[in-house]
Amino acid sequence: MTRRRLRGLSEADRALWRAYAAEIMPLPGRELPPEPPPAAPAVARPAAPPQPQPVAAPTRWTPPDLAVNTPPAGLDDRRWRDLRRGKMKPERTIDLHGRRAQDAHAAVHAFLADAYAEGLRCVAVITGRGSSVEGGVLRRELPHWLNAPDLRRIILGAAHPHRANTGAVHVLLRRRR
Repeated sequence: MTRRRLRGLSEADRALWRAYAAEIMPLPGRELPPEPPPAAPAVARPAAPPQPQPVAAPTRWTPPDLAVNTPPAGLDDRRWRDLRRGKMKPERTIDLHGRRAQDAHAAVHAFLADAYAEGLRCVAVITGRGSSVEGGVLRRELPHWLNAPDLRRIILGAAHPHRANTGAVHVLLRRRR
């Protein structure tokens, strides 16, 4: 059996971790350890001039894109099954029938932000099925609206509550901290 050699993190990995950890508030008494100084090279090779290495700028962590009826990461199977089967009853509903796309987008954004601020967990967004084969404009655009960076951070998952009713989407919101 061969042993795997342990290797350290690359500078890009460290930068990504620092960007992610900067957004997290540690528990009391569990402060982040100070960042170790960069290790000096053991042996300098004068033969080749050092090439500048591009270092990725620290970026804010963003959750992966959300797709309706696709189980999201970080949600347990039981809760996902209850959401997908319509067993989680929405605490509030917004009906977008008869609205233009621009008005509906603003309404969904305000509705979800207010629901999150009030501490609601499950809400329903009714877009309608649309008259064409692929569905209406609102139904096609809703996943894009849910993936907007400011909304995506507060949404855990989204699913149609029933297979035959694709004009309604139940949205599970994160808990407020």
